[in-house]
Amino acid sequence: MSIADGLISGAGVWLAHLLYGLMLLVALWRAPWAILHRNSTLQHLVLGATVLVMMMWLLRAGISPGMSVHFLGVTTLTLMFGWELGILCSSLALLGMTLIGKEALDGISINGLCASVIPACWSYWALRQVERWLPQNFFVYLIIGVFLNAACAAALSGIAMMGVLWGSGTYSFYKIWQEYVILLPLIMPPEGLLNGILMTAMMVHHPDWIRTFDARRYIDEQ
Repeated sequence: MSIADGLISGAGVWLAHLLYGLMLLVALWRAPWAILHRNSTLQHLVLGATVLVMMMWLLRAGISPGMSVHFLGVTTLTLMFGWELGILCSSLALLGMTLIGKEALDGISINGLCASVIPACWSYWALRQVERWLPQNFFVYLIIGVFLNAACAAALSGIAMMGVLWGSGTYSFYKIWQEYVILLPLIMPPEGLLNGILMTAMMVHHPDWIRTFDARRYIDEQ
């Protein structure tokens, strides 16, 4: 989902500005700038991934303003670069969407929280739980750490935006249910599959591109 121009106003927007701004500051503070500065390959990956995510976000569908759906790809960003760069890359994609008029400027913080911060933080936390509680296995990482993780991230993103639209009184719960909630089970598998395909290709051919994937742990030691 994404907030259309003028759809939500009031104190909630300013609260979103504050929360999103704080998360961006934390991500900027914790991002591995030293590594990024001296690693030209990582720089190209970050730029390319940001552009790819922005192109994915251009492909969307929906009926009512604010209830359009699109692939996120934030789980892949987070697993590749960590949650800090995951938030920053997806935020740059959101900024690009705003500059070309595909997203509303006054809704950038709400969109950023729902489409960037929440899925990035969830994806990183979920992966850490997989590493802590489940066997260190290639297929566990792929199926649960990537596919299921991305599907859940998409669901949480949509539920968060649903809560914003319903809590602000923009739409009734029935309208949101009919136009979005009942479609969530159809949206989650493609999101998981897309992230799974991208991650599988990198895990096989370029595992060094994935910051959270240790080939020695998940492949060599099996």
